[in-house]
Amino acid sequence: MIRFEQVSVTYGDAAAPAVQGIDLTVPEGELCLLVGPSGVGKSTVLNAVCGLVPHFTGGTLRGRVTVDGRDTRTHKPRELADVVGTVGQDPSAHFVTDTVEDELAYGMESLGLAPDVMRRRVEETLDLLGLAELRDRAITTLSGGQMQRVAIGSVLTTHPKVLVLDEPTSALDPAAAEEVLSVLQRLVHDLGTTVLLAEHRLERVVQYADQVILLPSPGAPPVMGAPADIMAVSPVHPPVVALGRLAHWSPLPLSVRDARRKAAPLRERLAGVRPQAPAVGGGTPAVGGGTPAVGGGTPAVGEGLGGGAPAVPAPASAGSPADVAAAVSGLSVRRGRIEALHQVDLTVRGGETLALMGRNGAGKSTLLTTLLGMHPPASGTVRVGGATPHRTSPRDLLRHVGLVPQEPRDLLYADNVAAECTAADQDAGAAAGSCRALVTQLLPDVPDSVHPRDLSEGQRLALALAVVLTARPPLLLLDEPTRGLDYAAKARLIEVLRTLAAEGHAIILATHDVELAAELADRVVILADGEIVADGRTDEVVVSSPSFAPQVAKVLAPLPWLTVPQVAHALEATA
Repeated sequence: MIRFEQVSVTYGDAAAPAVQGIDLTVPEGELCLLVGPSGVGKSTVLNAVCGLVPHFTGGTLRGRVTVDGRDTRTHKPRELADVVGTVGQDPSAHFVTDTVEDELAYGMESLGLAPDVMRRRVEETLDLLGLAELRDRAITTLSGGQMQRVAIGSVLTTHPKVLVLDEPTSALDPAAAEEVLSVLQRLVHDLGTTVLLAEHRLERVVQYADQVILLPSPGAPPVMGAPADIMAVSPVHPPVVALGRLAHWSPLPLSVRDARRKAAPLRERLAGVRPQAPAVGGGTPAVGGGTPAVGGGTPAVGEGLGGGAPAVPAPASAGSPADVAAAVSGLSVRRGRIEALHQVDLTVRGGETLALMGRNGAGKSTLLTTLLGMHPPASGTVRVGGATPHRTSPRDLLRHVGLVPQEPRDLLYADNVAAECTAADQDAGAAAGSCRALVTQLLPDVPDSVHPRDLSEGQRLALALAVVLTARPPLLLLDEPTRGLDYAAKARLIEVLRTLAAEGHAIILATHDVELAAELADRVVILADGEIVADGRTDEVVVSSPSFAPQVAKVLAPLPWLTVPQVAHALEATA
């Protein structure tokens, strides 16, 4: 169905191809997973299938890519639209219409399908993806995860023979991700649809794959094979595979169920041992990017979260555990006709790292932006460092709280890194060069002249983090900070945030990444329909939840282990 024949792609005046030596076939009716460290060219490969490379992105494509017999060099994306459905990393860039139902119908209208066919397919898709309650909602009012489901639904309605998906579950809560992947598996098994997807959260998808294509490093030829065979050699792999490598299980498990069948001896060995908290700056190994025994990998090439924990600035006001960084009491917030938050009570202290979790649309991002003063309370009070956010000027609020949004580029508007740093220094009233010094610590190899849009996802995140940290806010907010990051880059982000917490910063993460919460958070708060339904220590909250427990907790239950590094440390200590 999809054929690459000695394909290479070179962008602009780049010294080397983004990808080269791609020679493989994806058969009809298979779900094929594309994996590799950040920056190796996964998005380039996907865009070559749908014709965006070279017709939209530019650059030079050598070799030949055919989809259902159509050569993408001679067929533009619009001439492939009836065969290939594509969803990119940014769902908001995908939308054309104003409401959910109109967006689901738009692709079919463009293909000239009959109205009765369109109506039936819209209803089917609304039910498949759990969107029925959102059918009349304006797209601009949806959460990031809801937008992602709508974007996927808009390509499903056209019934393409090939689906190309770039990070399709990155903004979805665990339950919604399982629903979407189950739908994709049903399309593959029942309708013979061919699915090619790239995803960094391999713990969600690898067990669904028929084949895995590994791009091991920039410019290296791909390796294609059965999931278990590829995971045995891949520099990026999910926690359950890292645990299998650590315990020397063969064959390596790809799912929690497979791992639990092998885990009895490991559970016996760990019985009576308590997990140890990681030391700040202690080089916690990356799952999929750390020491060979645990992660077996090379670090992400071209990714941007530095090497080791940087020396970060202390908060503008002294941060000790006794200091209250944020206090919310009886908070209710309305967004139009919707009550996004209802009677929320929350206190966060200096040095504390809190993970906000919950299904898509639960109110996580609304709570973060309310702490930033973007939404006035309908009732209740909000205090951040002694200030009332919605009554405080942005310049003054910068000294109390900083937000790294879901899309870091929303914070980046200058033409190059140097201009971003200069603007950050001016906005924060900081000494000239303050932001650039942080960028150098986080991004040692990025020149001043590069445009933010040319950075990788991890590099943009690091630049946005440096911009926010220039003002030294005692409270740091991050909304889905691991979207687009591979395991090695995520491990480096964890070290940065641990160092910040040790310096006295309070950190609140809104995330669907259960592995991040298990690795980093001291405390987890779960929101549902705008209300707090759970608030407690991480090990107490996530282990008891089938939706929010990390893979290691599920494999080793009822023991209190959350991460592979914890298990590795314990085995080393008891050896």
